[in-house]
Amino acid sequence: MKAAISPEEIAQVEQDTEALLKDVPPQYLLGFEEFYGRQFQVTPATLIPRPETEELVELVLAQVSDEQLRVVDIGTGTGVIAISLKLARPNWQVTAVDLSTEALAVAEENARQLAADVRFLASDVLGAVNEVDVIVSNPPYIAADEWREMDASVRKFEPKMALFAEDNGLAIYRQIAQEAQQKLSVNGQIFLEIGYQQGAAVKALFEAAFPDKKVQLHQDLSGHDRMIQVGNCG
Repeated sequence: MKAAISPEEIAQVEQDTEALLKDVPPQYLLGFEEFYGRQFQVTPATLIPRPETEELVELVLAQVSDEQLRVVDIGTGTGVIAISLKLARPNWQVTAVDLSTEALAVAEENARQLAADVRFLASDVLGAVNEVDVIVSNPPYIAADEWREMDASVRKFEPKMALFAEDNGLAIYRQIAQEAQQKLSVNGQIFLEIGYQQGAAVKALFEAAFPDKKVQLHQDLSGHDRMIQVGNCG
């Protein structure tokens, strides 16, 4: 015999259905999202990880050697990038930074649950970080005029600080380019996720900031410009 559904379970289903009809993301109702083969806690204080960011992780792992390196993940959110990189490359010293202390608390819990030895710091971009060999980031890059194009669930519930940037979405890229000139090691590399229409603009920013390094655009599985690599591009 099948067990009867309890009144509490029925009430929960009704509550969740009502929330979904109001555009609450299902990940926030479940409290987790899958990323790179692992389960990560998510809350309304964090951006929900996307499949495109898995491609950023794969690019870093494919392009960077497996030796002792200092790696920083800027705007870590749930910590998915930093934790995935550390678990794949135990030799790397991985630091994750974010302006949001609430997001950092979620990322720290994810690292604890997944036994990933990642250091977490409250920092505006690279302000609290010393010299590093690899910079990785999926920063806020959505321009204000793209608001109407976004899904209702994103507009209503995901944290604005993790989504939007001034200067047509380029503000954080400019800040990373400027600060990385002092913080990136001589042979260091930078890997960034970008909006699909930002490739030329972000590429130009980093070519100006690092004239001695190669700057390359990489496409996602849909064929859109999605990542920038600065350094020893393969």
